Amino acid sequence: MIRVGAAYAVAGLLFGAIALLSAADRGHPRRWLSSTFWGLFSASFLIGDVLGDLGNGALVLALVLIGGCGGLRAGRSSTTGVAEREAIAARLGPRLFLPVLIVPLTALAGSLAFKAITIAGRPVVEPAQVTVISLTLGVILALLAAVILVKPPLAAPLQEARRLMDSVGWSAILPQLLAALGAVFALAGVGRAVGGLVGHWLPMDSRIAAVAAYGLGMALFTMIMGNAFAAFPVMVAAIGAPILVGRFGGDAAVIGAMGMLCGYCGTLMTPMASHNIVPTALLGLPPGAVIRAQVPTAILVLLATVTLMCLLAFRTWAA
Repeated sequence: MIRVGAAYAVAGLLFGAIALLSAADRGHPRRWLSSTFWGLFSASFLIGDVLGDLGNGALVLALVLIGGCGGLRAGRSSTTGVAEREAIAARLGPRLFLPVLIVPLTALAGSLAFKAITIAGRPVVEPAQVTVISLTLGVILALLAAVILVKPPLAAPLQEARRLMDSVGWSAILPQLLAALGAVFALAGVGRAVGGLVGHWLPMDSRIAAVAAYGLGMALFTMIMGNAFAAFPVMVAAIGAPILVGRFGGDAAVIGAMGMLCGYCGTLMTPMASHNIVPTALLGLPPGAVIRAQVPTAILVLLATVTLMCLLAFRTWAA
């Protein structure tokens, strides 16, 4: 059976290669700190289960220390010049986007197909992780397609990966850190504390009010924490599970899925989200330009999602 450890191994090997390339770049202004950073990140994927909670905690603190003290800097420039990239784009045209499309198509197809494929009655892929493994397979296939299509130098994919990671810097690991923070908050009982506050100030005997508090709370906590995965355990423990599911008998799957969508609306409106920081840095956009463009859509989708949750998550429409 292919388990999620295979996906972790692929990620770990990639970041390990980035660490080695950084160490070998004598022109890198922070080559040893950068190499250490990506090496530690690689170790978290490759041997994280061996390190245990204490070891992983120390590893995260080391990553934060290096990133927070400015240990990451851009290394050697791209393996291709602007003129060469423009020539490749002109030659390939729209075909240049084919490798990008392979990733979501493979993830979707694998998520549907792998659940049905078995050998001697046993699933080929770990059932709970088919999406992650399918996504990893899609990335590998997309890389192979890009190499065949563009025909770059052999080391170009890894060098370009290093250049991108150097440009993005510490924000590349922000989603993982914030998701881990959400798990810590859940274990610390923050969800129960939030549920107590919400129950004190809002009329939780009204289903509509409870759904609105849950959906808007997901968006708000996501804006504060920068990641819907970090906000999800807090809001589910506060309102989703005890009130919407327990008291009003809501469909847990619908409430969970739509709650996450509410959280994703929050990510479109916060500077804490890495995907709002990275494009601004890479493209040289004015501060907040990405967020300002996304806010109207985020608000409309959020309101629509809360409304649909009221209609679809419960057996009856009565409030």
